[in-house]
Amino acid sequence: MSRQNERSADERTAEPSGDARREQHGNTRRERHGDASDFPEYLDVDYAAGEGETPADYPSLEDKIEKAIEVTKQGLEAYENPAVMWTGGKDSTLTLYFVKEVAEEYGYEKPPAVFIDHYQHFDDLLDFVERWGDEWEFDVVYARNEDVGDYVDANDLEPGDDIDISDLSEHNQHHVREILEYEEDTFPFLLDTYVGNHLLKTVALNDALEEYDIDGIFSGIRWDEQEARADETFFSPRHDPDIYPPHDRIQTILQFDEAAVWDAFWHYVVPDTVEGFPEEGYVPQSYDDLPNGLTHEDIPVSPKYFKGFRSLGSEVSTDKADDEPAWLQDLDNTTERAGRAQDKEDLMERLRDLGYM
Repeated sequence: MSRQNERSADERTAEPSGDARREQHGNTRRERHGDASDFPEYLDVDYAAGEGETPADYPSLEDKIEKAIEVTKQGLEAYENPAVMWTGGKDSTLTLYFVKEVAEEYGYEKPPAVFIDHYQHFDDLLDFVERWGDEWEFDVVYARNEDVGDYVDANDLEPGDDIDISDLSEHNQHHVREILEYEEDTFPFLLDTYVGNHLLKTVALNDALEEYDIDGIFSGIRWDEQEARADETFFSPRHDPDIYPPHDRIQTILQFDEAAVWDAFWHYVVPDTVEGFPEEGYVPQSYDDLPNGLTHEDIPVSPKYFKGFRSLGSEVSTDKADDEPAWLQDLDNTTERAGRAQDKEDLMERLRDLGYM
């Protein structure tokens, strides 16, 4: 099995099961906030903020950054128990940076970073998350569907092997049968499928939201990334208790496009956080092109992007899009998710309705 499965197995030996933890924490939200229908009453956020806007409404990089700081500050002020959804990819890492900077500047406590471990990550992405979580002083919570992970370990499965639904917990069977209305007896252990994506990512995330009583989670999605995300607002309610633990999404970088994300990294994030990087910024032109003797370990950008990946899905289903670093590719005329084995655009709306990012 992959390295992340081995890690999760070691960690699980000292912890109660996911179902047990949900039972332990299940009443916490009700105790603090009352009935789910009352969840938003203590908040003062504008759920319509950003409605009808596009990245063009924030024409300069400075405009985009100013808005990101504004939304981040509002989020840290408004929510009692926020967290950051962090994948280790460029968008969520930029979001994490804004949370770091605003928290340190204005004296807020840094919220935890929730990393969804779907058991099929690139190993060096896990190294990246561990390193920069420590460097930026975030408590990283690893959200996992441990029931599926235990089944995979016990049966020594490889990606693509079938998982017998009847052997999963009642919690997971409920999601497969009642929520997804999936009728087959098995599904493949693959991230980029409807059932696999939902159980390995969405259920893992929703369970973490409930377990840690998270009321607002910072999410690094962008208007231009996919059609299903084009109508999102900066504060997006997720309040239906029949689908997910009621919470809000705090969407800091909606106004960025892919090119602006990279401009922010090379001219703001990296110069600000890496000692020895040119203060005025520097854009690497190849995998080995780092200034002043710096190495990839010194840079808060996954090495996969240097190798030509533009999207970091899973080790099984993602290939690099080109030989050039991601920021040097034709960002205007090619798709950001070109390296994915499956384009989930047709599933995105359904998945997002169930709590997907």
